[in-house]
Amino acid sequence: MTVAELAEHLRASSRIAAFTGAGVSTESGIPDFRSPGGVWTRYDPRDFTFDRYISSAEVRHNSWKMREEFMAAMPQPNRAHRVLADLEAEGRLLGVITQNIDGLHQDAGSRNVIEIHGNVREVQCIGLFPKHGIPDGCGFTAHHDWAMERIAGGDADPDCPSCGGYVKTATVSFGQAMPEGPMEQASLLAEECDLLLAIGSSLEVFPAAGIPLDAKAAGARVVIINRDPTDLDAFVDLVINGEAGTVLTEAVRAANTTSTD
Repeated sequence: MTVAELAEHLRASSRIAAFTGAGVSTESGIPDFRSPGGVWTRYDPRDFTFDRYISSAEVRHNSWKMREEFMAAMPQPNRAHRVLADLEAEGRLLGVITQNIDGLHQDAGSRNVIEIHGNVREVQCIGLFPKHGIPDGCGFTAHHDWAMERIAGGDADPDCPSCGGYVKTATVSFGQAMPEGPMEQASLLAEECDLLLAIGSSLEVFPAAGIPLDAKAAGARVVIINRDPTDLDAFVDLVINGEAGTVLTEAVRAANTTSTD
C-alpha cells in the first residue's frame, strides 16, 4: 500500500475526519504509553485505575508525579499536527477526534478537536464519593499549574477548594466512564465524513477504537496510518505502516500536485 493511494483518497474526499492516537505525538518527543521508554515502562498501569485513585493517597501522589513528568518536556506540535490543521483551514477536514491528552492539535491550529480521553492541561473536582467510575464533582476546574503550585507548596494531595472533594487531572483513567458528550460528538463526526484517517493509534482501546469502524459502516473510506499493524487492518480500505508526519506530509503534497495526465 502506497502514499500515492492515500493521495488519491485525499483528492477524492471533501469531508475528511482524523482519528488520532499516541503515534501522532511521538515525533514531538512524547513516547507512546506502551513503547520502550513509554509511561508504562516506568509506572504500573494497574496503579492508575479510577477506583484506586479515589482510595489511595499514594496513588494520587504518584499520579501527580507522572503528570508533572509528562508536562515537563513542553512538547511542540509536529508535522502531523500541522498537516491536519492546514487541511481544516482549507475547509477539507471536518475535525479531529483524538485519544491524546496533550493539546498539541490545538497548539498547531486545529479548531474542531474532540478529546475523548480529556486533556492533561486541566484538573477537575471529581467529588468525594464518585461511583461506578463516574466523576461526581462540584464543577471546579483549573489549569494544571494550579495543582502543580499546590504540590510545590507542600500539599502532596490537593483537594477541591470549593467542596473538599478529590481533584484529578481532567483525563480518563482506567476504569473511568468515557465522557458522553465527546463520544457522541465523535460518533456524529464519524458518520458525517467521507474519509476517516486513523493515525498513530494501536486501535486496541475500546470503545474509542470502534470509531473508525463506525465511519466505515456509515459509508466512509477508512485509512490506517500507523508504525505497526493493528487488529483492524483487515477491515479498512488502506493501511500504511510508517511515521505519521512523513506519510501525511508526502500524501498531502502528492494530492495537491496538479496531474499532467
